[in-house]
Amino acid sequence: MTIALALALFFMIWWLVLFAVLPFGVVTQDENADVVPGTPGSAPARFNLRKVFLINTVVATVVFAVVWTALENNWLGTKPPVEDAPAVLRMAPPPG
Repeated sequence: MTIALALALFFMIWWLVLFAVLPFGVVTQDENADVVPGTPGSAPARFNLRKVFLINTVVATVVFAVVWTALENNWLGTKPPVEDAPAVLRMAPPPG
């Protein structure tokens, strides 16, 4: 896997994980019993974007490591089996 492909894959995984991580730990203004006039009660009371990005980056890095390992070890069957042919032929018993 090239560096450009790895960065593109990490970027896509990071954005996907962001939408999964974003709602965790959100406390709404209704739950806090402190609704600011002019805002919906479902609006977050406290939102720490830096914390969300940090958690997201850690989770995305773990997911990327699993995906990268799966691709490099051909767990998903993405590489053609021809690459393994010479090793298989060396393991075969000699003819005769």
